[in-house]
Amino acid sequence: MILSLFPGIGLLDRAFEEEGFCVVRGPDVLWGGDVKRFHPPAGKFDGVIGGPPCQCFSVMRHLNPLSGQKQGNLIPEYERCVAEAQPAWFLMENVEDAPVPKVDGYKVVCVVLNNRHVDAGDGYGAEQQRVRRFSFGTRDGRSLEIAYAVFERPLFQPAVTASSGKAVPVKIGGSGKVKSTWKPPTVMAGHGPVGRREGYEQNLSLERACELQGLPIDFLSDAPFTVHGKRKVIGNGVPLPMGRAIARAVKCAIAEADAA
Repeated sequence: MILSLFPGIGLLDRAFEEEGFCVVRGPDVLWGGDVKRFHPPAGKFDGVIGGPPCQCFSVMRHLNPLSGQKQGNLIPEYERCVAEAQPAWFLMENVEDAPVPKVDGYKVVCVVLNNRHVDAGDGYGAEQQRVRRFSFGTRDGRSLEIAYAVFERPLFQPAVTASSGKAVPVKIGGSGKVKSTWKPPTVMAGHGPVGRREGYEQNLSLERACELQGLPIDFLSDAPFTVHGKRKVIGNGVPLPMGRAIARAVKCAIAEADAA
C-alpha cells in the first residue's frame, strides 16, 4: 500500500494503480484538504509518491514574479510526511529546478525524464514534450531503470497547460493563412537533434489535451468543473505514459530488493 501526497486528480496514482499498487490518497487543496494538518501513521505505507506544486520553481517564475506565491514551497511538507510515514521508499515528481527532497535515513537518486522518450504503447515515444525530474529515495540508494521507447515521433507537441493552444497567429505570404510563430527548441537526445514541430495546434481542445496526456477523450466528462478548470487539473498532472514508465521502474526496483 502506498500513500499519494498532493494527488490532484490522480494521474500519477492511476499509473501506479495500473501496475498493481494500492494507492491511498492524502489531502489535496483541490478537494479542500490541507497537507500541513496531515500526519500519516508510521509503518503503514510501503511507499510514498507525489508531486508538490511546482510553480515556485518552474520557468514561469521568470515571467511572473508572483508565480507560486499563493501556496509557496510545499516540498518541506512532503519531506515531513515521508519522515513521519517511514516508508521503504518514496518518489517525488517535480520540475528540474526544484530542490531535491532530503529525508534522514534515505539516499536519493534522481532521473530527469522526457515524456517523448517513454513508450506510448506502440513502440514509439509519446507525442507530448514534457520534462520532469523524479527523485527516488530508498535506504540503500537504489536506482530506477527506465524502459525507453525504441523510436521517437518526428513531430511533437509542447506541454499541455491550463492555457494550451493559445497561439498567436500571423499571416504568411499573401494567402491569408495563419501559422503559429512558436517553434520548440531542437531537442538533444543521444548523438544529435531529433524531432521538430513547425508551430503547434491552435485552440487546443479539452479532448486533445486529454489525448496528449494519455487519457480517454471523455475524461472528467461527468466532473462538475468548468472547461478551464478541467484543462487546469489535467495539465497539472503527470502524463500517463511517463507515469507508467516510472511506476514500472519502481516496481522493478522493489522486486530486486525483495529478491536480494
